[in-house]
Amino acid sequence: MMNLTIKEIIQATKGKLIKGSEETTIHGIATDSRKLKPGELFIPFIGEKMNGHVFIEDVLKLGAAGVFTSEKNKDYPIFYAGQSVIQVTDTLKAFQDLARYYMKKFSIPVVGVTGSTGKTSTKDMIYAVLSQKYKVLKNEGNFNNHIGLPLTVFQLEPEHEAAIFEMGMRGLGEIDLLAELVRPDIAVITNIGLSHIERLGSQENILKAKMEITNYFSEENRLVINGDDAYLSTLKDQNLGFHIIYIGIHGRYNYIADNVEDLGENGSRFCLVTEGVKYPFELKVPGKHNIYNALCAIAVGLELGVSMELIQKALKAFEGSKMRLNILHTKENIKVINDAYNASPDSMISALRVLDKTVSNRKIACLGDMLEMGEFAEQGHYLVGREVAKGHIDMLLAAGFHAGHMARGAMENGFPSEKIFICGNNQEAISILKEVLKEGDAVLVKGSRGMKMEEIVEYILERS
Repeated sequence: MMNLTIKEIIQATKGKLIKGSEETTIHGIATDSRKLKPGELFIPFIGEKMNGHVFIEDVLKLGAAGVFTSEKNKDYPIFYAGQSVIQVTDTLKAFQDLARYYMKKFSIPVVGVTGSTGKTSTKDMIYAVLSQKYKVLKNEGNFNNHIGLPLTVFQLEPEHEAAIFEMGMRGLGEIDLLAELVRPDIAVITNIGLSHIERLGSQENILKAKMEITNYFSEENRLVINGDDAYLSTLKDQNLGFHIIYIGIHGRYNYIADNVEDLGENGSRFCLVTEGVKYPFELKVPGKHNIYNALCAIAVGLELGVSMELIQKALKAFEGSKMRLNILHTKENIKVINDAYNASPDSMISALRVLDKTVSNRKIACLGDMLEMGEFAEQGHYLVGREVAKGHIDMLLAAGFHAGHMARGAMENGFPSEKIFICGNNQEAISILKEVLKEGDAVLVKGSRGMKMEEIVEYILERS
């Protein structure tokens, strides 16, 4: 992070200096008192279980250059010259206001990525592509919300030439805040699925929420969307006031994947068709959904001046993100398809299709609940069970509260009931796997983040 003076911080946040000097310089931002380094600004948030203000005196002792406080009429001792205390109305809002101010110091291309599924993989593919030409910053892990994204902004340094921000949301208005903070030049919406439908009520509302990423667009901005998506495809009938770039497989788009060859667990091959010219592409990461993600990355790369040759090189080498269709091999010659990071009906079905094409003696689907589905939970889990019955799956372990709906979807569509195991939790699933797993099996492990399905992955790997 570039240094900021207390004077700048006060101007950006409309705060009031109650102790210290405006000339003091801060060298970083900390929101966790345990991770604070000397010279940083500490920002205490007020949460449901903890009020960060209780740590203010601790961080001053540790050498914080300054602190925000929304507490009034409280005296904080100053432990060495140069420490500052800034009074703000709301520490979270001040934190976001400061991120907005800091972002404006950079004149670089900004890419925003959102969507119901695939946004992290798409962000990582775009990063791989742009890194062929630029020094790029991206947000890591789940730093895609109202706290994580601003923290990523503060990681920008003068050497960065581009930035990619994944934007997550649970309800309306949340992406609007993130888009206003970083003002993307190019936005990507991967798809409109059922994630977070419990709070939003319909896919139409999910589309509305995702489209907030364009709220600060003007004519020169560009939106990359999947033209094969039933909801995103409706945008072509609207005059939105900015340029839309369409990617897809099944239509006439700006960037089309043609001659798709599914290589199962080994990835895929396809020809990119754009402006009547074909370019060969190879992906290591499996699944048709990753072809759509790659098309988004190709579109962004070309829009930002990366050569086709470098884009081909980047995507051929791309190996995917942790716990997202990572194929692991044990000493027992068991293949573990670790897709435990999160789950929705769309991503579950994509993962099952990868398992279906995996070369193995038997194929076992170990699936956990998909959370935040609301009234769509029964239908969504039933559809996943139906997909299990469609393929060449040998066994289904369904874990969680909605396991019965998944099992019913499989049985009512012809899957043998004796090959279905309903488990209340991960430990029950592990107990069954102890009895049934054999050398040469392939196991898909997938569920929502809250299900902690990686516990099952760890068991399979450790038993070897």
